[in-house]
Amino acid sequence: MTNLQPRPARPPSTPSRGPLLHRLGRWLLRRWRWLTSMRTAVVLLFLLALAAVPGSLFPQRSLTPSAVAGFFRENPDLAPVLDRLGMFDVFSSPWFSAIYLLLFVSLIGCLVPRCIEHARALRADPPPVPRHLHRLPVHATEEVALPAEVAAERVEADLRSARFLVSRRSTKAGVEISAERGRVKETGNLVFHLSLLALLVALAGGKLWGYEGSILVTEGDGFCNSFQQYDRYVAGPLVDPDTLTPLCFDLEDFRATYELNGTPASFTADIGVQADPGAATRQTTIGVNDPFRSEGDRLYVTGHGFTPLFTVTLPNGQVFEEISAPFLPRDSATFASEGVVKLPDLGDGSGDGFALEGFFAPTGLVQGGVLTSVDARPLNPQVAIIGYRGYLGLDSGTPQSVFTLDRRQIDVGALDRIGEANLSVGESATFEDGTVVRFDGFREFAALQVSYDPGQVWVLVSAITMLLGLLAALLVRRERVFARVTGTPAPGSGDERSTTVSLAGLARGGSGDVHERLRALSTSLLGEGRPTQRRDS
Repeated sequence: MTNLQPRPARPPSTPSRGPLLHRLGRWLLRRWRWLTSMRTAVVLLFLLALAAVPGSLFPQRSLTPSAVAGFFRENPDLAPVLDRLGMFDVFSSPWFSAIYLLLFVSLIGCLVPRCIEHARALRADPPPVPRHLHRLPVHATEEVALPAEVAAERVEADLRSARFLVSRRSTKAGVEISAERGRVKETGNLVFHLSLLALLVALAGGKLWGYEGSILVTEGDGFCNSFQQYDRYVAGPLVDPDTLTPLCFDLEDFRATYELNGTPASFTADIGVQADPGAATRQTTIGVNDPFRSEGDRLYVTGHGFTPLFTVTLPNGQVFEEISAPFLPRDSATFASEGVVKLPDLGDGSGDGFALEGFFAPTGLVQGGVLTSVDARPLNPQVAIIGYRGYLGLDSGTPQSVFTLDRRQIDVGALDRIGEANLSVGESATFEDGTVVRFDGFREFAALQVSYDPGQVWVLVSAITMLLGLLAALLVRRERVFARVTGTPAPGSGDERSTTVSLAGLARGGSGDVHERLRALSTSLLGEGRPTQRRDS
């Protein structure tokens, strides 16, 4: 009797690290292949375009912070939710950047292997002749009374004259000829996608290292290329404010011309440019489509308007001459403009400020006590003004526009309305507290913009190469032609031999050209010998 001893229980098995790492590697490989497929790149490109839509629907902090603040005031419940989603900083939000980076990775991972493969294909000979030519979509067989070598040389010469890359091989079955042309089609396809990648890189570089600043400059004034002086500016995260090009501009004269129907014809500005502090001033003229260029910086004229001039005489006899501020046009047809002139401290010990809220009409017409503008040309300039005195709220800690008054100070009674008037050039008005305001005329201002985009040239080059690559990919046809030339004894002819020429071809995008190519080869062969049999498909 056998004494059976119970086997000791095996300890619970633990998964080995090898299979786990193998499965993880296969999962990562599948994910990488999915990410670097052309289909994924197209989907990401569509998502990038879709993600940019909110940037045009909602105001952006980098462009119009005042519009964002106005949106918060008008939508106090919705605005915080949209802000958490990044709708007011779309192009710098994490989700937009993630799509942009994934698109970069997808394109690079897709294009690099294709470029390597295509580079090898360009150096390779055409593929060997298939064993069964009759299985190709277009094929034909010719029997001609020519030696095999002569027929092969004739086919090869005809294909080379048609700019085919030809490879000739001798086999047991006879002479085989492979020919191919149109490899530039794939080259154009790769150039298109590489140019698209370069375009995205150039756009990203322009956003990272580029900047743009806008400012309103009245005739006789000037500014320097500094973020502290711009009314509004947008700068990339890698821009160093201390390394901006040291340019200073003076607006000496601005001219706006109009057609007889009042349509603007041209805006030009005479400016003085200093390349460095203390350097000599250089005179030049710029226009809307004719900017000033220097070291990558461009100075544009983007618009213009009017700056009314006033003289204010306080009741105590104190005079402020030629106080002014630009009035922004609210009607592009008549250039009817609105603005505010502010004097934060009158200097009389009262601590009060003074402000004029006004409407400027280049060609004014008063109807029923209301001033309107009927022409953009300054034929009869007039202003309608309302005077205020009191606390302007400039040091309240809340930012306010230089073109509007703080209405809260009016509502709480800190800023009192002291009078109103319609004035032509040279006329004066006396307000309730004895303040006298005289309208002295106007000067024109120009809306100027300084832009620096280091990727602009590369964007242009990329766009041109994209177009060239697309044309090559669309217009060039890729064709392959195969021929097998076999010599066979001619029946009843002794030593004389006949030759069988089997032809076949392939083409991307249709087989019409291949039919014509095979027909031309057959015609060339038949010109030297009478065919005994022909099969065409």
